[in-house]
Amino acid sequence: MLVYLICYGAGMLFASCANYYMSGISLILAAVYLYFYDYRKSGNPLHLRGLFSAFWVGGQALSCMKLSRLQTDWSLITWACFFVALTAFWTVYELADQRLAKQERKDRGNIRVEHMTGIGEHGLGTENAVRNDRAGTGYTFGLFTAVILLTLVSLAAFILEAVVLGYVPFFVRGVPHAYSYFHITGVHYFTVSCVLVPAMAVVLFVTEKNLSIGKKVAAAAATLVALLIPVLCVSRFQLIFAVILAVITFMQVSGVKKIRYLIAAAAALVPLYVILTIARSHDVAYLNGIFEMKQSNTPIFITQPYMYIANNYDNFNCLVEQLPKHTLGIKGLFPLWALTGLKFLRPELVAFPLYTTKEELTTVTLFYDAYYDFGIVGVFFFSAVLGLFAAWLMRRASRPGNPFWQVFYGQAALYFML
Repeated sequence: MLVYLICYGAGMLFASCANYYMSGISLILAAVYLYFYDYRKSGNPLHLRGLFSAFWVGGQALSCMKLSRLQTDWSLITWACFFVALTAFWTVYELADQRLAKQERKDRGNIRVEHMTGIGEHGLGTENAVRNDRAGTGYTFGLFTAVILLTLVSLAAFILEAVVLGYVPFFVRGVPHAYSYFHITGVHYFTVSCVLVPAMAVVLFVTEKNLSIGKKVAAAAATLVALLIPVLCVSRFQLIFAVILAVITFMQVSGVKKIRYLIAAAAALVPLYVILTIARSHDVAYLNGIFEMKQSNTPIFITQPYMYIANNYDNFNCLVEQLPKHTLGIKGLFPLWALTGLKFLRPELVAFPLYTTKEELTTVTLFYDAYYDFGIVGVFFFSAVLGLFAAWLMRRASRPGNPFWQVFYGQAALYFML
């Protein structure tokens, strides 16, 4: 953390002097160091704390470079919130991990004692082995069923939306926000649930060696359909989510954890990303007009991901500077108001303005609602909870048993990356 503290302080000083490139470079160095600290220590390139540190601080570094005219200097409170978010996550993770490791050592000691007394060899051990064998068969059946059913539900929801709304976004031209309007309340959640199918299929194929040809064909077909739905919706995020989640899950369940797999998956997504951008009628002139880059000749394949990443942090700064008062938990409970339908009965529960640099650029960080509700205190507690969750999930996913935990792990890794 000392290296991070020094680099963060340097980044703030460079930013205060309007030396934005050096500010960004300082934080990039911090992001790289924090990632390789956990990678070197654990040997796991998908270490949750390492991923969070790399992408949270790395994204902040990109934003610090101020490549767009929309970006302004951050307030001290914004800098403090970003610092608290990382340090709370990092510290709580460390403390929780140490506590969980100590508990695991104690549990292993108890198991050895049981084995020495003969309980584990002929009593509980045999019973557990039988239970595990049965569980393996049950997991396989459950995963295959889940892959097929989830694909069918997602496909049915997609068809329903297409019929009711009267169009499929991929085939619409001249409407930049066709996907934004392709939503039926309560139905679209099921449409986008297809992003879980490729990862679930990966677990099925890797863990089940005796899968029948019929089931293999059915699962592969379901996976293709699940990948086709985001393409037809022209949802780049959902497509990226589905593919990267599947790759991360493969790395987890196979034990072959090579960063080159993620790089290869990202490279394979580039042409699809470009095709979907064209399908959304987002030409270069349109996007450059929104992003307002200082260098107008910046290639669009650099401009677009840069702004989607960097603007998260600048929108947070807009919130800090413009929010008149905190909402004390109401904003963060949006899922409750949405899923229960209370937002229709009490619209004021969700009638909170979104503070952004520009109307079209609405991406925000995980900590946006935490600050909206409770300020820097909310950021601290939310980050601490994330750190505790990350430590627990890493320990839980490392145990043998239900392979579906690897899908949960992959989702957590992807959320921390994004």
